[in-house]
Amino acid sequence: MSDVGRCRKVNQDMFLLDEAVGLYAIADGMGGHAAGEVASDLAINALAGSWRQNGSPADDRPTGEVGELLREALSEGNRRICESVVTRSEWRGMGTTMVAMAVTGERAVIAHVGDSRAYLLREGELRLLTSDHSWVNEQVKLGLLTDEQAHRHPMRNIVTRALGNQPEVEVDLMEESVQPGDVFFLCSDGLSGMLHQDEIQEILTEHGASPRAACEELVQRANAHGGEDNITVIVLSRDA
Repeated sequence: MSDVGRCRKVNQDMFLLDEAVGLYAIADGMGGHAAGEVASDLAINALAGSWRQNGSPADDRPTGEVGELLREALSEGNRRICESVVTRSEWRGMGTTMVAMAVTGERAVIAHVGDSRAYLLREGELRLLTSDHSWVNEQVKLGLLTDEQAHRHPMRNIVTRALGNQPEVEVDLMEESVQPGDVFFLCSDGLSGMLHQDEIQEILTEHGASPRAACEELVQRANAHGGEDNITVIVLSRDA
């Protein structure tokens, strides 16, 4: 589910949900008048196109190969954004974050750049799988800010890594097992910036078996807290 929120006029988030090949992603465009929605659209289309070009679903591939395919797909999105800026000067400054997940057998492979996030709810405990590429997260790692201070800091939207910022992009990859009862959750920072982790955990615990209901409640709650940015969420539930 994707929602423009309460403060923005344009939704610059894009998402991909392809259950046939086990591929899911969210891109959060940046740049305002510099066409953030163009950047996120280019990134999502690059991911989908790369996956189709490489053929079979992730189930047919070892996780290491799946991770490299994700890395290549995000790098292709980065290349397309950088090339677009060369031909359209009015787009200079646009970029996008991305979090993508491919499910292969009993493993999930996650790639991410920026501050869009992936979480896992397992046995009632919610765990953040990704680490934001953001200024405030760097300050938290250095011990200069607490998590609570970072959550409401005026510079919390400044990312230190994104697709479209540089000709080459570093993509973080991680793997996680997939177990019965697991709920995976992907979101843009329009959700994670409005809700604390314990509130996300509460909603996913209550509605995790019904992903649509969970998405609706998450978006509604983020808007109730102010809806300061576009809100995009994907909830994936593995039957117990």
